[in-house]
Parts: sequence; structure tokens; C-alpha cells
Amino acid sequence: MIGYFCFGYIAWIFFSWFFLYMSQVRGFDLKSSARYSMLPFLSMTVCCLAGGALSDRLTRSHGLRVGRCGLAAIALLCTAVFLIFGSQVHDPQLAGIILAGGAGSLYLSQSSFWSVSVDIAGRSSGVFSSIVNMGGQIGGAVTASLTPWIAQRFGWTTSFAISAFLAILGAICWMTVHPERPLDA
Repeated sequence: MIGYFCFGYIAWIFFSWFFLYMSQVRGFDLKSSARYSMLPFLSMTVCCLAGGALSDRLTRSHGLRVGRCGLAAIALLCTAVFLIFGSQVHDPQLAGIILAGGAGSLYLSQSSFWSVSVDIAGRSSGVFSSIVNMGGQIGGAVTASLTPWIAQRFGWTTSFAISAFLAILGAICWMTVHPERPLDA
């Protein structure tokens, strides 16, 4: 649940605040801000599908732990790098593209949350998945009010740095998960 809290927190920055960040901080006009704000969603769509396929392929070739947990941990670490680098870049267009890469990298891990729910919980995967999803919803609720407060007091770079920290925390959490040990056993 902690891992998906981190996921939800980061995802909601793109859902709720990215458009304002691009217009107010990066100086895009309304039309350009809308165009660049679409990039994270395109990246999420492509990477979510790619993450599912990659997870299945890695699971077949290297086992559940690598295919589910390893992929998610690496994707979240990459997310942290994209968030830090994207928030530091001076060119606004490049920042938008790099941050969109962070959103995509985040969603590369998405399939692992649901696959592991089935791997671990088996017949109780519905309840297990709802608990995991609740963590993401709490993360989204927290980011809705915490992100603008942090950005106003400490700057957007700090908001992205906190998200990067949460991505690293999520990656660490993934390394403690053992999908090869179902709860039914």
C-alpha cells in the first residue's frame, strides 16, 4: 500500500498540477501549455501497455520477482531521475518532454501493482487490489493540497524532489515484495 501511495502521489502531480506548472512556472501560453500537458498522458498510455508486456516477458524468462518487482523498482528509480532532471532543465520544452518521460516511467510500473495482487492474493485479489488502490487514492488526495503548498513556499523544484523521493521509497518497497510467496500457501 505504501508503494501505491507513492505512485498515486506522483501520478496526481501530472493529473492535477502539470498544466499549471507548464503555464505559470515554465511560461507557456494557454495553447502550448495544453499541448505539453498532453505529453505525460500519451507517455503514460504507451508505457502502461509496454510495462504490462515487459512484465509478462520478464516473468516468463526470469521469474515473478524480476518480472514484477524488479521492473517496478527500476521504473520508479527512473521516474525519480526524470523528475529531478526535468525540474532542473532550463529549457521549458525540454523540461516538458523529460517530465513526460517521468510520467511514462511511472506507468511502466503500473501493471506490476495489479499483477502482484493476483500473484499474492489469488482468490482474494479483489480485496487485496482495493487495499492497494486505496493507498493510491490517499496519495492523490494528499498531493492535491500538499503540492501547491510546497510549491508556493519552497518552489516547484522541491515539489518534484519530494515526488522523486517518494519514487525511490516506492522502489525500495518493491524490493520487499515476494510475489512468489502467495498468501494462500
